[in-house]
Amino acid sequence: MTFVNVGVIGTGSIASAHLTAYRNHPGVKLLAVCDVNERRAREQAELYGAAKAYTNYREMLADPDIDAISICTWNNSHAEISIAALDAGKHVLCEKPLSRTVEEALRVEEAVRRSGNIFQVGFVRRYGMNAQVLKQFIDAGELGDIYYAKASCLRRIGNPGGWFADKERSGGGPLIDLGVHMIDLCWYMMGKPKVTAVFGNTYDALGNRSNIENLSYYKASDYDADKNTVEDCANAILRFENGASLMVDVSFSLHAKEDEFYVKLYGTKGGAELEPALTLTLEKHNTILNVDPQIDRRSFTGEDFANQIDHFIGCCRDGRTPNSSVEDGLELMKMLCAIYEAAESKKEVVFI
Repeated sequence: MTFVNVGVIGTGSIASAHLTAYRNHPGVKLLAVCDVNERRAREQAELYGAAKAYTNYREMLADPDIDAISICTWNNSHAEISIAALDAGKHVLCEKPLSRTVEEALRVEEAVRRSGNIFQVGFVRRYGMNAQVLKQFIDAGELGDIYYAKASCLRRIGNPGGWFADKERSGGGPLIDLGVHMIDLCWYMMGKPKVTAVFGNTYDALGNRSNIENLSYYKASDYDADKNTVEDCANAILRFENGASLMVDVSFSLHAKEDEFYVKLYGTKGGAELEPALTLTLEKHNTILNVDPQIDRRSFTGEDFANQIDHFIGCCRDGRTPNSSVEDGLELMKMLCAIYEAAESKKEVVFI
């Protein structure tokens, strides 16, 4: 078997999912790890069996033995590293979001076209078993035309701090971190219709709520309770050219009874709840049925990353355009940036 030699840039928390999936993939040789922190780069290389450790990503991209890379760095470097990697002849899997701005996303798209290399955006929830099963039902017409969707990912206390809370590095708060998944998953299931108008709101009312006691939550390695320049909460309504609409709300901080997480879709022949567990609502013989597909796994796990990376490696091998392409990443950036723009202007953003 000819192996795909892979390198991973960035060794933060999300990188562990990539590194684990690559290490376990039978068609991959995990060749190199890169991080600006030399000690961490060497530790992660040793832990996952990579032969090389770099502190400068450009030196890693100059390595002729590396075929493909994953980018697991802060959002503000996604576009820069993606373009450099493509121009160096590497295939790329870039963590979501594609960039911080539409302009950056457009430059990445141009680099993909210029290089002809594989480029996949890390919309990992598309690769979960629940999502894959539901997509089969949708593609077979079981739900009819999906005309309405709504999704929530509300944390009552869950600002990770660090780079997540630094707008310069992250590009935003829960909207760009959590909302990108929620919007993408709904949009993908709806058939990726063209967005025509967006209205949205962002709120900065509670801060990072570091004063809260007795409740634990994930904190970034560079967590600093005194620094927070991103929104607490965001909501939006998106309208599409086929008349369909999507409502979404997300939060890092909210005075809510409990965390809330769901994705719901409604079609002309049936509906579905995708998260936290897959349920289909169908009409058969003049009767409404709630159907629970029998799936081994019903929630977000490392297997989703394994499926995503298996897809990426398959595309690298046979030249297929990835399911989550650079064009999809660009469309998501248009939606996210339009929500931020609408929130700031307090006006609907219309796409011409």
